[in-house]
Amino acid sequence: MTAHLRERPKIAARPDPGPCPVIETARLTLRPHRLSDADAVAHSLGDYQISRMLARVPVPYHRQDALDWLVRQTAGLNGDWTLAITTGDDVHIGCVGIELMHGQWHLGYWLNRYYWGRGYASEAVHAAVGRFFQRMPGTVLHSGVFADNAASLKLQKKLGFEITGCAQIYALARNGLVSHIETRITAGDLRRP
Repeated sequence: MTAHLRERPKIAARPDPGPCPVIETARLTLRPHRLSDADAVAHSLGDYQISRMLARVPVPYHRQDALDWLVRQTAGLNGDWTLAITTGDDVHIGCVGIELMHGQWHLGYWLNRYYWGRGYASEAVHAAVGRFFQRMPGTVLHSGVFADNAASLKLQKKLGFEITGCAQIYALARNGLVSHIETRITAGDLRRP
């Protein structure tokens, strides 16, 4: 009776980087999201210039969409990180997310358009990726950008990401397939912006 129990394959444990941290940089604070971020998230992702560069954001994007997403992020049910990017006044201006999908860790990020061109995205992504690699040093972190997002590709190259290929992925906001440049980085490749 017990012989078949000993022969069962073991279920692999989900790799866990630990709880979503608070990270301080020279100009920013990255912190776990709160339900009170809903208005800021809805405002940012309601801007088509932002949502069109993200694969899973619907258009139009409403406050209820933000609340639905924030409820999942703040529930603490998964080991993924979704860090709110804030400035000194604790106003939500963007997001850096690191999540486990199909057995691989993936990075995504966005920034409110009014904060573009100030180096905030580079600073936030570098800080989040650096902290992630402190907790998960042997991990490969995957990311990518839509082929028409030159600024994001420049950011990733500056931080040490390497291009690994190109694919077509469905973009909800664009309602179609979009060319996606796939990238990856390891702890040893990460460079300061």
